[in-house]
Amino acid sequence: MRSATGEVTPPRVETDLEEALRAAARGEEAGFVALYRDLQPKLLRYATALIGAEAEDVTAETWLQVARDLRGFDGDLDGFRGWISTICRNRAMDWARTRTRRPADPTEMQALAEHPDSADAHGSAVEGMSTRWAMAQILALPRTEAEAVLLRSVVGLDAPTAAKVLGKRPGAVRVATHRGLKKLAKAISSDRWAGGDNA
Repeated sequence: MRSATGEVTPPRVETDLEEALRAAARGEEAGFVALYRDLQPKLLRYATALIGAEAEDVTAETWLQVARDLRGFDGDLDGFRGWISTICRNRAMDWARTRTRRPADPTEMQALAEHPDSADAHGSAVEGMSTRWAMAQILALPRTEAEAVLLRSVVGLDAPTAAKVLGKRPGAVRVATHRGLKKLAKAISSDRWAGGDNA
């Protein structure tokens, strides 16, 4: 694609993912793989925040259900992200109910940083420490705010879609996200590691 200034720009990834969704719904493996590569790291972080060590099992079950039911899905990419996030959240809640009947292993914060987003090109130690710090700050928020921030900022859902996942109104999700992000901004400005003292 050429911009107004004549520069060549790559096609938007969202467009590619919309096509991948259509292909996956037709049963084409390549479309499913493209969706998996884009969404799995985000879902894994979200599931880890919800359930801890069983996050990989939860996301595996999520993708199995998606593979089974995708042909019946009718919607766009944002709708798909909301749908898969809802499945993931429901699976995590099922695991949480099961966990109350058996002992659980606590998850270290480091586990969240071990699942980097595939869109991130850097794998440096500083980035890993920053990711651990950021996830620790998000998980320190009240649960509603933490989930709202994760769904909006990590998974990439809009407010109405995140609201459907959480069973809340879009306005409540916007407020929870705003409050959570405001608290995170305050934490960043007051923390030497995340902020300006190291720049």
